[in-house]
Amino acid sequence: MMAMCISGASASMLQNEATTDSIESINLDEVAIVATRATSKTPVAFTDVKAADLEKSNQGVDIPYLLQMTPSVVTTSDAGTGIGYSSMRVRGSDASRINVTANGIPFNDAESHQVFWVNIPDLASSLRDIQIQRGAGTSTNGAGAFGATINMVTASPSRDAYGQFEGSYGMYNTHKETLKLGTGMLGDHWAADIRLSNIGTDGYIDRASVNLWSYFAQAGYYNASTSIRLLAFGGKEKTYMAWDYASKEEMEKYGRRYNPCGQFIDSQGNVDYYPEQNDNYIQHHFHLIGHHSFSSALTFDMALHYTKGDGYYEQYKTNRTLKQYGLSPFVVVDYDENGNVVEKTVKKSDLVRLKKMDNGVGGMIFNLNYTSHRWSTILGGGINKYHGSHFGQVSWVRNYVGEIDPLQEYYRTNANKTDGNIYIRGNFDITSKLSAYADLQYRAIRYTIHGTTDNWNYNIDALEPINVARTYNFFNPKAGLNYEIDHKSRVFASWSVAHREPARSNFIDCDPNRLPVPERLFDYELGYSFANKLLSFGANLYYMDYKNQLVPTGALSDTGNPVSENVDRSYRAGIELQFGIKPVKWFDWSINATWSRNRVKDFVEYIYDDNYMNPITFNRGNTPIAFSPDFILNNAFNFQVGGFDASLQSHFVSKQYMTNAHNKDAVLDAYFVSNLYLGYTFKFQGIKSVRVGIIVNNIFNETYENNGYAGSGYYMEDGKPVVYSYSGYAAQAPVNVMGTLTVKF
Repeated sequence: MMAMCISGASASMLQNEATTDSIESINLDEVAIVATRATSKTPVAFTDVKAADLEKSNQGVDIPYLLQMTPSVVTTSDAGTGIGYSSMRVRGSDASRINVTANGIPFNDAESHQVFWVNIPDLASSLRDIQIQRGAGTSTNGAGAFGATINMVTASPSRDAYGQFEGSYGMYNTHKETLKLGTGMLGDHWAADIRLSNIGTDGYIDRASVNLWSYFAQAGYYNASTSIRLLAFGGKEKTYMAWDYASKEEMEKYGRRYNPCGQFIDSQGNVDYYPEQNDNYIQHHFHLIGHHSFSSALTFDMALHYTKGDGYYEQYKTNRTLKQYGLSPFVVVDYDENGNVVEKTVKKSDLVRLKKMDNGVGGMIFNLNYTSHRWSTILGGGINKYHGSHFGQVSWVRNYVGEIDPLQEYYRTNANKTDGNIYIRGNFDITSKLSAYADLQYRAIRYTIHGTTDNWNYNIDALEPINVARTYNFFNPKAGLNYEIDHKSRVFASWSVAHREPARSNFIDCDPNRLPVPERLFDYELGYSFANKLLSFGANLYYMDYKNQLVPTGALSDTGNPVSENVDRSYRAGIELQFGIKPVKWFDWSINATWSRNRVKDFVEYIYDDNYMNPITFNRGNTPIAFSPDFILNNAFNFQVGGFDASLQSHFVSKQYMTNAHNKDAVLDAYFVSNLYLGYTFKFQGIKSVRVGIIVNNIFNETYENNGYAGSGYYMEDGKPVVYSYSGYAAQAPVNVMGTLTVKF
């Protein structure tokens, strides 16, 4: 039940004052590096989401679905339930273009730039708050922000000992169990807490099962001027693949829940499904965060971090060319219709492959904060070092004859990446109402990939070799003005520059003759906000001008990742409006909407033959950018009477093209989805509270898809190319119900 803060609402900076050595002067929330956050004087568009806003809707869905009521956000789910492989787009920009940090520490994968929320399930249960900055935002650590920045801060240990259990169960065997325990303050300086969670679902889509385990543990030392916190958190996931989606023809024939992943024909000629068509991954995060106050004006924060990941996809692949997997053709003996012995050379067969990765990234971030009467200045930065291996193995081949390693390795790439940045940012109060903002960041990246990919090159009759060695140097200046009209309203204007390097997939999946290049963004923002006890209003105009933007083509790689390509010039322009009113104590209404225009200028479509060779081109003119709706609307009616609470949340997304070619046969139709949240909180002696609730998702039973893929190819007929199109759609669950229970003691 999210009553979202208006754009430009104040976000607290680190507390600086420590006047005595008493326990009451210790601020447990200090040990979280939030220098990359916006405040009420920062000329950017942002929304703060507090833990209380997350709590009542946090019944297993991934973080993107907890943020879907914020402006310009569109969510997607492979399984159709918001659990498992889910993602989000902000202003049309996909997850690889959204900078995500936790306590200021980079969260995006160093190579893909993605955040795989499935690897950190139920992290929301351990967060203090989330800030979403739309546009280029403030300087931050890690991947470049080309659509938004999501800055998460984990909750500090509680002053008081506590326990909490959360449980939920609903349709599609969806469930969540979370246990949280905290010691409270020990010896006036120490505190610790822990969380354990399990989330599971059979999924709306056939066999799209999800089994997630996660943990969060922390211990901290606090005194009046110095605080140190050690965190360890992570997750283990096993998810049956559902990212191949289904065509509209397949849905009509087999139903909307049809899942083609893992499908094969058995020896009897029957359709069957491979039971282990799973994604398996384990990820662990370790943060050591320190804060020191030299005085009320000067503070220093530093964090060391390390993330370790290890996992694999297991896939059944039909009729595969053996030599593409490092295997030799084999000879089988059969009989013809006359009973004569016949030898047959088998060059293709069904097989099971494992695509694995083993990676780790570690580093350090810091910031030095100085605040005076008119100045607020931050010097910050960080450096991160990544190493990762991607490799493929074959574990089984149908009817194979001959020598085969039980785990035959057929490709391997090794990558190293060093990413460092330094920035200085300041706000200066020109007058009591007018302040100026400047933010200068220098970022340097060294990225290398060596080995072979799993893409077959028919020109050399071998797997595609890769040898990438790139150095990038980016300068990202930002500037703006903020004018506080009065204590209730403000207006701001800003200009920002952002750069972003290509991701691993951009090199792996590209046309070798059209290698990816870095992107550049000029972001122009103009905003106004007003808030008092009765109502709030916000308006934000933006124009995001891109050079060499990497936009999704609509196609997917065979592991479900969007394929992107550079386009010379493109832009995103729009207006974000927010309104809220609280006429009485027990009711409030909030609504936000985004109108936008997202275009590629003079788009040239490249269409390849079935071997991904010999492209033909079409000049399509100015076209809509794929997966960028022109209109998004969020509406929430919230009620609170005594122990009873209720919220009706509605989400509208206009149609989206799934390619940049303005293909009217590759469209996600508009959809309007509403969810109802009901709950009642009881008070019992000896227990802080017991809340029971019910969630009715998609209460009006909308039939819709919120993600998909599309593309085109061609074949030759009578010496002329014949173009064909294909598409798949991620069907979402109809009306479904979940019950919830939360006990705090």
